[in-house]
Amino acid sequence: MNFPIRKKSYTVACASRFRDAVEALAARRGVNVADIARSVLLLLPGETVAALPDPGGPAGDDRESVVLKTGPGAGRPWRRKPRLQARLPDGFDEATIRRALGLALALAAGERSVRIADPAAEARQARAASRAEHQHSDELERLRTVVAALSFTPLSEGVRTRDEALHVLGFAPGSQPEVRAVRARFRVLATIHHPDSAFGSHERMSQLNAAMDVLRAR
Repeated sequence: MNFPIRKKSYTVACASRFRDAVEALAARRGVNVADIARSVLLLLPGETVAALPDPGGPAGDDRESVVLKTGPGAGRPWRRKPRLQARLPDGFDEATIRRALGLALALAAGERSVRIADPAAEARQARAASRAEHQHSDELERLRTVVAALSFTPLSEGVRTRDEALHVLGFAPGSQPEVRAVRARFRVLATIHHPDSAFGSHERMSQLNAAMDVLRAR
């Protein structure tokens, strides 16, 4: 008998600049903060996440103003710590979620990369998460797209072969994705890596275009 995963709404205190950067990243990806955190937490072992630096909470003078909506103080302004909201499986702490989001920002900025040593273990972990959370296939595809976008590392020699083109677009080497799937993936990645976007990159955008040229030619 399968039991549903118990989820929890987390309130994660953080610096206002960190909060703004995470929310901007989620907006660019077309996902929410929980999707970004969950993608990292699914991708990496717990001990790896625990070893990451904690971006930490806000400084003493870092506060935001909100207007109370209920209670005796309704309508009055209130100074509180900046925060992020995320609904995730129960069992995490604020520091772990901040670490996952901090890594996501570093990946998006090209400051870090993630190397998976055991693809088979990653696949097993993804299947286990799928069974546990009973998520629909469209949500799983959305998470895979987020992971692929965050992990995209430009090839040092450029895009020269079909397998390299598939790699840049997030498909497995040797696969035969439908033209519609290739175009959809290109549109998602182009939105993220276009030089005019907040996290854009001329090199990544150039390799995306080169990958499409290679696949069209073959």
